Amino acid sequence: MTGAQVRADDRAHVFHSWSAQGLINPLPVERAEGSYFWDYEGRRYLDFSSQLVNINIGHQHPRMIEAIQEQAARLCTIQPAFANDKRGEAARMIAEVAPDNLNKVFFTNGGAEANENAIRLARLHTGRHKVLSTYRSYHGSTATAITATGDPRRWPNEPVAIGVVHFWGPYPYRSPFYSETLEQETQRALQHLRDTVVFEGPATIAAILLETVVGTNGILVPPPGYLAGVRAICDEFGIVFIADEVMAGFGRCGEWFAIDRWGVAPDLITFAKGVNSGYLPLGGVVISDEIAETFRERPFPGGLTYSGHPLACASAVASMQIFKEEGIIEHARALGDDVIGPGLAALMERHPSVGEVRGLGVFWAIELVTHREKRTPLVPFNAAGAAAGPMNEVAAACKEQGLWPFTHFNRIHVVPPCTATADEVREGLSILDRALTVADRFYNA
Repeated sequence: MTGAQVRADDRAHVFHSWSAQGLINPLPVERAEGSYFWDYEGRRYLDFSSQLVNINIGHQHPRMIEAIQEQAARLCTIQPAFANDKRGEAARMIAEVAPDNLNKVFFTNGGAEANENAIRLARLHTGRHKVLSTYRSYHGSTATAITATGDPRRWPNEPVAIGVVHFWGPYPYRSPFYSETLEQETQRALQHLRDTVVFEGPATIAAILLETVVGTNGILVPPPGYLAGVRAICDEFGIVFIADEVMAGFGRCGEWFAIDRWGVAPDLITFAKGVNSGYLPLGGVVISDEIAETFRERPFPGGLTYSGHPLACASAVASMQIFKEEGIIEHARALGDDVIGPGLAALMERHPSVGEVRGLGVFWAIELVTHREKRTPLVPFNAAGAAAGPMNEVAAACKEQGLWPFTHFNRIHVVPPCTATADEVREGLSILDRALTVADRFYNA
């Protein structure tokens, strides 16, 4: 097919997520390999978005393709009530890299279902109903997951579920607690969370749900001591700690799970995306021994036709083998420390519109402003239409030069595949350097 034919079918028949259908013009993509993808006119784009921050091992990894083909030839599918070799192997391998005492895995088709079922597990385990989550968060678009989401995608979906309470998480650059140091931000954020728990009633709260490193809503790395403090609050009040690692896990932060960096063990971990780089739909919940014991003789009232789908699990097994044998975790950590971090710091020195850069591994954000001292965002919160114009211009400048960016509100997120080479990352940063001159034009000195 030609690009024009692909576009015509798409526009006539595909209903796209999160979009006003008549205002979009999706790019037809013909093929992809490694850190790049191509349109039907042969134009190449460096994928600095990793699609939806999930192509952690890059596009079309030959070992992944081979594993999927081999499994498809042997057994395409079998329902979840049976034992399956790839399902069991994937669960074992995931448990082996999870924190101690998290040894069971419930498989889902993606991250939203993972969070939905983690909340269900926490409620049934505790006999309580409330869930606390932050305003700057995204947890998926199913009923309870979108209610737990803090960002504006929640608004048009309300009311959906009950029992969710939002609170402010740490964000040192735009501190909701007027903190001046990281230590203050940790202390004040934890005090705010503890006050929220006390005033909501500890005996009513089943879980605190947190993205270990907040993803789409800012790539907010928790300040030192914060996650340990959340763990302590959960322990004090008998609350389940759910770490949402859908975006941050499986190499993205230079660790198997981002929470490993802080040495904290949650009760439940939700995952998807990087577990198999989106080659097939797969997500899940890693479950602590204590919570799993609740359901030893009590049925868990939930399930999915495609839970632990053999093709998806075969891709997860292959992906984790690739991670281990090709040193991808270590490579991602080194890219952040040696290439992306220093490169973004250099961009900040050259461009007044860069208010802050932050991140770790291959998970970074550039926060764009019109005034550094005032920290005025380049575009307003939840900007749309003409108000989003400056960011749209920056994104267009990237695409014109062959870089596909990930943008959200006033930020560019630097999230290439974990397998990207140092030279590919430098190529992307060079394009960003030129595109940021567009943002500089809106700067008010």
